[in-house]
Amino acid sequence: MKKYSYGLKKLKIIEQIAIVFFISVVIPISISGFIINNISQHTVRYQLRESAILIANMISDEIDYFLKTNETTLAQIADTLEYLPSKSLKNKFIKDVSKRYPNCEDILIINNQKELEALMDKAGSTERLILSTQMKDGSFLVIIFNANNWDKQLFKSLKNDNRQIYILDKNNHMISSHNFSPDGLKDTLDLLPKEKIEEAPVIFGDEKNRPIVYIYRKNPDLTVIVNTSEKITKQTILENRVRIILSVLIAILAMMVLIGFYIYYLYINIRQLFKAVIALSKGNYQRQIRLLTTSFTPYEIVFLANEFNNMASEIHKNYIELKQLNEFRSNLLDTVSHELRTPLTSIQGYTSRLMRQDIVIDEETKQKSLRIIKEQSERLKRLIDDLLTIPDIEGMRLRTVNAPIWLSEVLEQSELLLRKRNGREIIVNIDEKFPQIFADKGRLEQVFVNLYENAIKYGYPETPIIVNVKQNKDKAVIEIKNKCDKIPEKKLKTLFDKFVRLDDEMTRTTRGTGLGLFIVKGLVEAMEGTIVLSSDDEFGFCATITLNIVENEEL
Repeated sequence: MKKYSYGLKKLKIIEQIAIVFFISVVIPISISGFIINNISQHTVRYQLRESAILIANMISDEIDYFLKTNETTLAQIADTLEYLPSKSLKNKFIKDVSKRYPNCEDILIINNQKELEALMDKAGSTERLILSTQMKDGSFLVIIFNANNWDKQLFKSLKNDNRQIYILDKNNHMISSHNFSPDGLKDTLDLLPKEKIEEAPVIFGDEKNRPIVYIYRKNPDLTVIVNTSEKITKQTILENRVRIILSVLIAILAMMVLIGFYIYYLYINIRQLFKAVIALSKGNYQRQIRLLTTSFTPYEIVFLANEFNNMASEIHKNYIELKQLNEFRSNLLDTVSHELRTPLTSIQGYTSRLMRQDIVIDEETKQKSLRIIKEQSERLKRLIDDLLTIPDIEGMRLRTVNAPIWLSEVLEQSELLLRKRNGREIIVNIDEKFPQIFADKGRLEQVFVNLYENAIKYGYPETPIIVNVKQNKDKAVIEIKNKCDKIPEKKLKTLFDKFVRLDDEMTRTTRGTGLGLFIVKGLVEAMEGTIVLSSDDEFGFCATITLNIVENEEL
């Protein structure tokens, strides 16, 4: 890994995303969960207090209703007893009423206050509720209620509530309960204040998550206590806390999974970018970025990959062009050194021979030497002209002087310009009345000469060169073909390139620069024509040139 002068480690993108995810997602969600948990805890705690107060008030109201109903009944029984003349009738009436009285366990007549207090103490210790009223003769009519029926009536609406509810008398004896627990009662009594506030719900105890409420009332002297059990606390505060924590964890996990998929696609694509950059730096200009494209792939990554691929393609193209330029330079040097050396050597040799004073040269030898010097000079001139034509063709600066000309005259003159025909016959098939074409006469002669020389060099010995000329609407179509080995399609496509020859460079059997067809194509196109090469089993080489025919009004 590269070390930096400031000593800080450069993090990978996946490490950076993990840190950002932890700072921007995990920590805020955890803090939010903690805050929500506290708010929820306060809310649930408030709800527990309010529900405990509500239940205490409801039980107190039930007691009020129960007492008022039964006090009225007790007063009616007492009034009825006042009118009965004998004790036996009174006892019989009491027995009959006891059987029909709901929730009643027994009805008694107590002679004095002392006996009443003793009876009430005994009833408190046995969880009995007693109501009494004083009669005219000073005795007390007392109703002892059945504990089970009393409990059912008071707590019938709280069957599914898990709170512990206790109803105590003035001596803190329990006379009724719901979800009774000895330990719970003992702990509640230990926390119950000695001085009680009357007729108002009061919260007491030392656990804020388990509120205990009492309502103290007189006439009769009763205390209603509602104790929130540990089970309720777990079902509310603790379970709610667990739900919040689980929700936070699930949310973090879901985001981790989603971000994980995103990082996966992002990391794979970024690695593709890295690999492509490394390949490019090592000279592999053909390397292309292949992205794993999905809905998670950012537009910027796709744009960057496309731009990189375009850049790599341009670099590769420029590299190929530079490579071709180097090859062109090498080929040019090779061509110049090879093609110029032979004629220069001939010119130099024959010139030296003519300049010698020590020998007598006859007239025939002089003419022959001068003719060879002239031919080699023309060869040099043609080679130089070809080399000078290349920049004009490549830069599309080649200019031709197009004018109406007779094609038959051009073909005839082109034959005369041939240096050597090696005994080859050129057969030209053209109608005597073939119309004029629009072209540059000198340049078109150069085209035909190049094609003739090419056919002479590569054609089978003693086979003719066929030239067919025909008219196709406003176009003149010229076919120049000769018999030779069939040219492969792949090779055929490269013959218009510079320095390309039919024979192998290492085993070439004929002379030439390999520029002929390149120049031919440039000249034909400069004259607004086209040229196409083809090859078949009968004629191994065929060049088809298409040029414009002069319209009648231009004649």
